Amino acid sequence: MNPTEATNYFFYKAAGILNLDARTIKQLVTPFREIKVECTITCDDGHIETFTGYRVQHDQSRGPMKGGIRYHHQVDPDEVNALASLMTWKTAVVNLPYGGAKGGIQCDPTRLSAGEKQRLTRVFVQRLHDVIGPHLDIPAPDMGTNAETMGWIVDEYAKFHGWAPGVVTGKPIELGGSLGRESATGRGLLYATECLFEDLGHRIGDFRYAIQGFGNVGSWAGRLIEEAGGKVTLATDVTGGVARADGLDTRALTAWVRQHGGVRGFPGGDAVPGESFYGADADVLIPAALGGVLTKETAGEVRARFVIEGANHPTDPEADEILARNGVTVLPDIYANAGGVTVSYFEWVQNLQSYAWDEERVNSELRRRMRAAYADLRAARAAHGCDWRTAAFVLAVSRVHQATLLRGV
Repeated sequence: MNPTEATNYFFYKAAGILNLDARTIKQLVTPFREIKVECTITCDDGHIETFTGYRVQHDQSRGPMKGGIRYHHQVDPDEVNALASLMTWKTAVVNLPYGGAKGGIQCDPTRLSAGEKQRLTRVFVQRLHDVIGPHLDIPAPDMGTNAETMGWIVDEYAKFHGWAPGVVTGKPIELGGSLGRESATGRGLLYATECLFEDLGHRIGDFRYAIQGFGNVGSWAGRLIEEAGGKVTLATDVTGGVARADGLDTRALTAWVRQHGGVRGFPGGDAVPGESFYGADADVLIPAALGGVLTKETAGEVRARFVIEGANHPTDPEADEILARNGVTVLPDIYANAGGVTVSYFEWVQNLQSYAWDEERVNSELRRRMRAAYADLRAARAAHGCDWRTAAFVLAVSRVHQATLLRGV
């Protein structure tokens, strides 16, 4: 299945449980707006190059649309559609007043200079500024973009609409960003995992963890898990893998990755192939890289008891069924990695109020939100007798459907 088909598979399953009619299903699954733009820039060597940019705005029934912007050579309409849809369901699961959106530019950011990336970003904003804004659609960083990129967006948007820092989240602190935003997705994943293990009578420190992808999400998750007493025994990325039976030093590994661009060569563990993640001798797998990595081919290798999804749609429907048959508990992405969008919401609130929170408040509010969402998720799972992913989609779809009805659309 392609990404959109995989996401919609779970949507249709939830819609069936909720007994939604065909008209309602079509309305909820169809994106509100799909945008494709031409972004032409002058490169540093003087030649002209054109890139294709996308923004899909999926749903606005619960509030402004929200979702990241990624710069990656594999960005295409199908991927952006799927991710926009996932954002609708994710924001509903954690009960944020948002709908979903997603965007990106088809490019290889590693081959662009800082000046070229800035010019490309500004052209992208010039094409989109009329359909984004603090009360319309609020972008954020994603793969290949960061706080600096968001700063460029804020500045370019201000040329058309005046200073409005709430147009994006994930900004530099000096431009209205929020403390705690950098660690938010990894920290939210920790809080989600704590909730699951508490229900089972366990703690974070009772298990060994394998992490795929040691960028922002994976590295923060690893460091926070280690601080909570857990052992990260394996970390992999596109460069390879590193393992240590008594636990990796995740802070040292994070510093190594920042300096060397990947986990390969890290002296604090044994070199292993990147594919060893799937069959890792660990209790918990955390896919925190690209989507679609757990497939019908790789799911059968999993020996772990739990999969906590740090990446967006890392598990295909076929893999989901295999993991369920094998007794693997999967905590789905639309809950487990919702810490990032939750703290983005806090940043947006701070921007609208022109009042900054301290980091302790941000982290405390994040923990409260993740625990409240888990309670709602657990209740939905008990009511419908289903797995965690199905429960998350049922909870999300029911909330979006109710909002749509109440608006009289």
